[in-house]
Amino acid sequence: MKLTHKEFFERYLYAGAISRNADAVAAMFTDDGVYEAPLVPEGHAMPQRLVGHDAIRDGIAAFHQSGDHSTVIFAESGYELHETADPDVFVTEIDTVLEDAEGRRTTMSLVQIFRLREGKIARLRDYFAG
Repeated sequence: MKLTHKEFFERYLYAGAISRNADAVAAMFTDDGVYEAPLVPEGHAMPQRLVGHDAIRDGIAAFHQSGDHSTVIFAESGYELHETADPDVFVTEIDTVLEDAEGRRTTMSLVQIFRLREGKIARLRDYFAG
């Protein structure tokens, strides 16, 4: 059964931001899948580029364990999903509300471009400045 882009994105969101399950995130990528975060600075807990299941799983797991991120407040966060002329490409605009250990809330806006191949992520460009 082929998922809609909305269903696919929400599955990705659940695997990553909600459950923080690096294995589940990596499983959504093709064997040669690429995750890119071109705006994160050098030395950030999330690498700028990860290629393949193992690297994606290990990189995301290390990021989640780093403590270098805040808790996501989903009730206040939101997204817009945009379809493209290419049925394997969609874009999400996300406004994520984050809460740090002291209870301070901030909003981080980001854009993700998904390129799918045979129902899996072949390339994900995640534009956020962590």
